[in-house]
Amino acid sequence: MKIVRKNISSDGSGTVKMIPQESDDLWVAYNLVCKGDTVRASTVRKVTRDGSSGRRESERKKLILSVQVDDVKYEKEGSLLRIRGRNVSKNEFVKIGSFHTLEIDLHGKLLLTKELWDSMALDLLKQASDPAASADLAVILMQEGLANLLLVGKSVITAPSKIETSIPRKHGAAIGGYEKALNKFFENVLQAFLRNVDFTVVRCAVIASPGFTNDQFHKYLLLEAERRQLRPIIENKSRFLLAHASSGYRHSLKDVLGDPNVMNLIKDTKAAQEVQSLNDFYKMLSTDADRACYGPKHVEFAHEQMAIETLLITDELFRNSDVQTRKKYVDLVDSVKDSAGTVHIFSSMHVSGEQLTQITGIAAILRFPLPDLEDIEM
Repeated sequence: MKIVRKNISSDGSGTVKMIPQESDDLWVAYNLVCKGDTVRASTVRKVTRDGSSGRRESERKKLILSVQVDDVKYEKEGSLLRIRGRNVSKNEFVKIGSFHTLEIDLHGKLLLTKELWDSMALDLLKQASDPAASADLAVILMQEGLANLLLVGKSVITAPSKIETSIPRKHGAAIGGYEKALNKFFENVLQAFLRNVDFTVVRCAVIASPGFTNDQFHKYLLLEAERRQLRPIIENKSRFLLAHASSGYRHSLKDVLGDPNVMNLIKDTKAAQEVQSLNDFYKMLSTDADRACYGPKHVEFAHEQMAIETLLITDELFRNSDVQTRKKYVDLVDSVKDSAGTVHIFSSMHVSGEQLTQITGIAAILRFPLPDLEDIEM
């Protein structure tokens, strides 16, 4: 995220002008923009006016509008943010109070005004503008006939390509058809990789599968790279890593992110910290259940006892349209940090965030056992 200008007063109100430069940045903007905020951006609107012939004529006109936010949506596939609200700026074509939807895409400027930039919002801005926080990981999850290419960023996992090829069984006279189909499948995966992976950004490319499919594809990849002189692969062949995955489907990404070799490569990133903290939580839950809890009521009780060592919470909980609910979670995060606890805020667009969401979106590892937690209703 490029921060063009930041003007926040001592009472917490103010404006920030920003330019989302990648999908992760649009996700950050989605988490920053709340109902009641004001967003100013360039937009296109169909306007109608009297033409020279006396007839009413309509045209699409580029305008700059400010809207008071009523609703915000993030479209992952198109990397687009839709912000709907009432116009609050004077404009000859749009009446004040009229509803309009701003569409913010990559490299589109937006000016966000908030009555209160709380600690969560300011932390998000800081993380988004830190290039070292990105995982920059490409993952090919594959099995014979199926491959999913995933790009793992700071906050968003994008899936630019899914490859499916019918492969006959490998036996008898059909073996020639099997090898031909397998090579066609590998070629399609290779082309998808070349189209979507930029090694100026990606620090590591993981090929993962059950069995030996990943090893077979890796050999094909290197041989074809030498034969065709594919410089991006030849110059970065040391960045490829083989790993195990239970299948070629997306849900198997958790296998890859749990692999010690992969974790070692991305250990300084937000994604790796999320995975590790969630693994630590589940381990504690199974070995010393009185030192782990989840659910708002249990976590709040644990915090009242000053027992939280590590708080795990999804960004989804901060997008609540109710200001008081958001404030409650922001205050909880600040208070845990003030009491020397560690806080991990999970992206709900990451596989680890999806897992945490399944158990209410909030959990904690405790400093000491709290057996009384069992008596509190969830």
